[in-house]
Amino acid sequence: MKWPVQLARRFGWARALCLVLLVVLVFLRIADPAPIEELRVQAFDFFQLLKPRVAEQRPVVIVDIDEKSLTALGQWPWPRTRVADLISKLTKLGAVVIGFDVIFAEPDRMSPQIAADTFRNLDDATREKLLALPNNDEVMAEAIRQSRVVLGETGVPSVVVTNSSVAPAGIATLGGDARPFLYKFPGHLRNIPLLAKAAAGRGLFTIRTERDGIVRRVPVVMQAQGEILPSLTFEMLRVATGASTILIRSDAAGIQSVAIPGFVVPTDRNGQLWVHFAPHDPARFVSAVDVLEGRIAPDLISRKLVLVGTSAAGLLDIKTTPVDSAMPGVEINAQVLEDMLTQSTLSAPDYAIAVELAITLVAGAIFIWLTPILGPLLLLGLGALIVALLVGTSWYLFTQDRLLIDFTFPVLSSSLIYLSLIFANFVSEQAKRRQIRSAFGQYLSPTLVEQLAQEPEKLVLGGEQRDMTIMFSDVRGFTTISEIYKDDPQGLTSLMNSFLTPLTNAIIDRKGTIDKYMGDAIMAFWNAPLYDSSHEINACEAALDMLDRVEQLNHTRKQQAESHAKPFIPIHIGIGINTGSCVVGNMGSDLRFDYSVLGDSVNLASRLEGQCKTYGVPIIVGSKTALAAKEKFAVLEIDFIAVKGKKEPEVVYAIMGRDDLARSSHFQHWRELNVKMLSCYRSRDWIGALAAIEEGRAADPDARLATVFKVYSARIHAFQAAPPPDDWQGAYALETK
Repeated sequence: MKWPVQLARRFGWARALCLVLLVVLVFLRIADPAPIEELRVQAFDFFQLLKPRVAEQRPVVIVDIDEKSLTALGQWPWPRTRVADLISKLTKLGAVVIGFDVIFAEPDRMSPQIAADTFRNLDDATREKLLALPNNDEVMAEAIRQSRVVLGETGVPSVVVTNSSVAPAGIATLGGDARPFLYKFPGHLRNIPLLAKAAAGRGLFTIRTERDGIVRRVPVVMQAQGEILPSLTFEMLRVATGASTILIRSDAAGIQSVAIPGFVVPTDRNGQLWVHFAPHDPARFVSAVDVLEGRIAPDLISRKLVLVGTSAAGLLDIKTTPVDSAMPGVEINAQVLEDMLTQSTLSAPDYAIAVELAITLVAGAIFIWLTPILGPLLLLGLGALIVALLVGTSWYLFTQDRLLIDFTFPVLSSSLIYLSLIFANFVSEQAKRRQIRSAFGQYLSPTLVEQLAQEPEKLVLGGEQRDMTIMFSDVRGFTTISEIYKDDPQGLTSLMNSFLTPLTNAIIDRKGTIDKYMGDAIMAFWNAPLYDSSHEINACEAALDMLDRVEQLNHTRKQQAESHAKPFIPIHIGIGINTGSCVVGNMGSDLRFDYSVLGDSVNLASRLEGQCKTYGVPIIVGSKTALAAKEKFAVLEIDFIAVKGKKEPEVVYAIMGRDDLARSSHFQHWRELNVKMLSCYRSRDWIGALAAIEEGRAADPDARLATVFKVYSARIHAFQAAPPPDDWQGAYALETK
């Protein structure tokens, strides 16, 4: 089992799989299931529709029991005496052979003897006269004996009990038993023995439609109720030539041909002749009533084979052919006779399947070899050339030699292989893209990676100005935590991954883009590379999600530390968020650049994160962020500060929770005390501010603002000792970043 793996490695998995597919397709053509056969015969139908047979000679004439005849002479069946008159007139007009595409399976109900037993109230004299008259069937039998008549019979789905002992024409086989390949009918509906014995021959006029209801092939020999019989048309040909025996040539693959001296008819493996159809032609027909009433010129009948049948729609003998949607069954039999007499039959030779398989293998191998090498336009041109050669060759053989060589299966198989290779290339490219996305996704947001994958032209230096929200987060007391892992650097790495991963996911889940990692710190931004109309809200949501995930992580770490009897120090993070105008794009050199953001708003966000420790709150946001977030979050103003490196002071806020906390009466009271404290502080009412701080501490049992109150108490005591200048507006200049 090593060769498939070696083959795959040498040619590539796609080529190896397509070679396997090619082998499967070859076996599929050999099996030839119904859909494959239907596709093939429909292609042959198209050829016939484009170029039907031209009936240059008319060796066959149809005596038609048409609507005109039925109107003039009454409904079918006619009395056998009238049919006898028809036979006699056709014989006198010089018909070579008369074949009946109708069956006389019962005695004529209009015979005088039957009438004598059927009619009521007949006097004895009339009954005696009727019984003395000739039997209608005997009259017809005598007319048949005076001519050369072939009676039609048919195969039926159930066994028919009969006393007929009329022997069929002699049939011989050469090369093997043909019975396993013949179409079989359980029953055989015959003519009455009196007529059958008088006839020169008898044959089946049964016409098989294919799965789609179209007649393409007509059996030349069949088996009905255990008896091998020729078709009506071939039996007429035998009688016309005076041959005594029909020879069926067959081999292990099936029947090859059916022959009489002077005529060899190639067939398919089931003994069927491929009919080369001409369009429906009214010139083939003469009306039966015109023959009976002597209105037919002798040259229309003389020295011709005559088929007696019907085109009347009411007699239900209408078929569909590749060139006509409605053709009488008797005309199909006439066309079969014309094909055989003019040697115009189509043929699907024994070697056809070998040729089709060889073309399939060669075309498939070409595509397997060249698809990974040629460009798409060259490959498309090659495919079009191969298809044109296949269709053109098949068309040439059809028109010039009447050979049926299929082009559909080689085209279909080549197309499947081509599409399989294209699909394999697509899958391979997608796998490479996933690999690239996975690699770059470690550094960039999935949206950015996807955008760059779809629009690689954006991988250039430069940027654009946008209103964005920036976030910085950092771990409080990370140095203390690191000391625990001073002898376990792998453990420290694992710890960093364990908290950076959920924090990163929280940011990305809220449409954020990770700019960079700086040790235990994260920088992220919103509203780039894709626009986000709610970037301030999403940033605040991400910050609260980060706090929730850190809390979950601390719970898990505490359980692990207790189970291993190790010290536990909880992780706490500080988050600074600011909104403002920034420049975002690919920053760096021609050799290496990163998608990043620059601007004063970025610096302020970094400074705000640094003040989380000063005020003892986990999330501090700038004024523009707070303005957008105040309707959805519990927002508290905490100070009016001038951060280091900036001249203009900024009102900063703390995000304390989501909307449920903001709507609570507890938070409303809390905020009122905070507003009161800040108002007193900024108006230099130090006593009022300290009183408000004490009220705030009492209303804050969880001490969430304890550090804020501590900061303000220290400032107020300092201002009481050394008051601020007269132009002081309440801003506080920070000394640290």
